[in-house]
Amino acid sequence: MTESLAITVGDLLRRKHLNLALAESCTGGLIASLLTDVPGSSEYFLGSVVAYAYEAKERLLDVPHDLLLQHGAVSEPVTRVIAQHARANFGADVAIGITGIMGPGGATPTKPLGLTFIALSAPDANWCRKFVWTGNRLENKHSSAIAALGILQEYLSRVG
Repeated sequence: MTESLAITVGDLLRRKHLNLALAESCTGGLIASLLTDVPGSSEYFLGSVVAYAYEAKERLLDVPHDLLLQHGAVSEPVTRVIAQHARANFGADVAIGITGIMGPGGATPTKPLGLTFIALSAPDANWCRKFVWTGNRLENKHSSAIAALGILQEYLSRVG
């Protein structure tokens, strides 16, 4: 399923003459890996920034320090910003940003284990979806990557 979803997303990007950039935190490059497993992905995939630490998010994706302090890295506002800045920095048509708590640690009373935010930035869209996965660390990363590809497929199926 993962491979076919990556192929479908790639076909949609190619057919619509769009390109893609990523800003990954909790998935650590997994989404980029899935996309680049598809031959010919260089036609539509520009690249990915894996920004795990606060400092990396600030330096590479222009996330304001105060925003990180106020909301935390795993939050809708930060995830929206990393998607928007990935799109701007790469000059992409579409970008995905993703943050989350994959486990086994890191949960707080207000941010449960498995909490994940996935944002999509495009000229005509600024989506952010929230998920809470219940698997182990690797399962949560995989679920997050699949969800990101699903969001891309949904957007690309709607856009002209």
